[in-house]
Amino acid sequence: MSSTAPITELNYGLEEVPKPAPKALGLAIQHVLTMFGATVAVPFIIGVGPGGLGFGPAELAILISSVFIASGVATAIQVTIGTRLPIVQGVSFAFLGPFFAIASVYEGAEGMQVIAGMVIVGALLPLIIGFGGLMGVLRRFVTPITIGPVIALVGLSLFQAAADNSAGNWPLALTTLALIFIFSLVLAPKVRLFSLFPILLAIITAYVIALIVTATGVVEEGAAAAVSFATVGEADWFRGFEVGGGGLIFPWGPPIFDFGFIIAILAAYLASSIESFGDYHAISRIAGVGDPESKTINRGLGAEGIGCALTGVFGGFSSTSYSENIGLVGLTRVASRVVVLIGAVVLVVLGLIGPVGAVIATIPVPVVGGVYLALFGLITAVGLSNLRRADMDSQRNLLIIGFLLFGGLAFPYFFGTEAGQEFTFFGIEWATTLIQSIGSNSIAVAAVLGILLDNLIPGTNEERGIGSDEEVVGPDDLTGRKSVDDE
Repeated sequence: MSSTAPITELNYGLEEVPKPAPKALGLAIQHVLTMFGATVAVPFIIGVGPGGLGFGPAELAILISSVFIASGVATAIQVTIGTRLPIVQGVSFAFLGPFFAIASVYEGAEGMQVIAGMVIVGALLPLIIGFGGLMGVLRRFVTPITIGPVIALVGLSLFQAAADNSAGNWPLALTTLALIFIFSLVLAPKVRLFSLFPILLAIITAYVIALIVTATGVVEEGAAAAVSFATVGEADWFRGFEVGGGGLIFPWGPPIFDFGFIIAILAAYLASSIESFGDYHAISRIAGVGDPESKTINRGLGAEGIGCALTGVFGGFSSTSYSENIGLVGLTRVASRVVVLIGAVVLVVLGLIGPVGAVIATIPVPVVGGVYLALFGLITAVGLSNLRRADMDSQRNLLIIGFLLFGGLAFPYFFGTEAGQEFTFFGIEWATTLIQSIGSNSIAVAAVLGILLDNLIPGTNEERGIGSDEEVVGPDDLTGRKSVDDE
């Protein structure tokens, strides 16, 4: 969905407040529903199943609640002290690679402690980029040649998670996948409801099917496709405000700082910051205020850093601007930042009510697997779509991009083998650790090698896809990831 065309006739402008109050609340809830699918998907991706943290339903419920709270707080910060535009902040898919790398070493709550620690430390990057006014400089070094493969590898590197989660019941997973295709590609152009909530409606429909086959005994209790409400009644009605023990602050325990993952985390933060730059342009034009000023962009990135740091405190994941919500602003012509602020409050309230997360955690894993099959492939395609800005007839670009995609899969495979575990760089310990850290993560490989090759090998700005400052990465409308901002 392209959401960059300026809208001159708005139902509600930036500073206007829809009245009466129930109307404003309804518009705010629509924002929450729009981001719901992508926001819930990431806790399932990281928390449940092979390759994840191995959470049970109770832990998953806490994780989902934490994500809601963190997203609400990050959104409120962005709307009030950041860009001051109607931007919703939610869980970023760019961090899935680093988070899975952490999950391969640490399990359960300890894994979330490490994620919290590295999210907090890594948040210094957008803080420095934003409040230091460095975005314009960095964009000349990080071009679509790097960003495209980085985003593509976020999807490609997660194929096993999609297969493993679907394996519990392939018929249910493929049914979910088919529903996503039907709702988003067949019905969406005809029915507005499906254009707004294709992922959410597919999950709900597949969930109802799972309820039916569970109730009729088609699948046995405890099977992957079965729905169980056993833990819902055990959830506390309200999240406590205590520190640790599932409470509001550091619910998984104090953060753990393992700097072996810092390169991968910083690469994800850098990609997310550049992509958010495009979203700021898109929402600013939709809101009818023209292109954002430099100080607006800097405030936005700085606020995103603050929001990400706080997501670590609240036990969630790194946040980024959600482009499907930018598309919603364009569809509804409601650019009121008050509406988005109310939506932020709704997210926090949902996160504080324990049974909300517990009910969401009852979604069968194969349903989530079906969503993965669609979303991970879409993320890969979105990454490749960034390459439209570059000259894809250039032998230089083809060789670099091809190597980044291939190397992003080959190097992590090598470092996962016994030979990779024994690798040493001429016996230099710190260099060996650094190379293993980068080489074992697809995103880090693509980011580091992409920046080096694209800047060391001669190429014109037009060839590299930075012909003008207005050519930026922009929004995609399904996953919370971004595609190309069509100017």
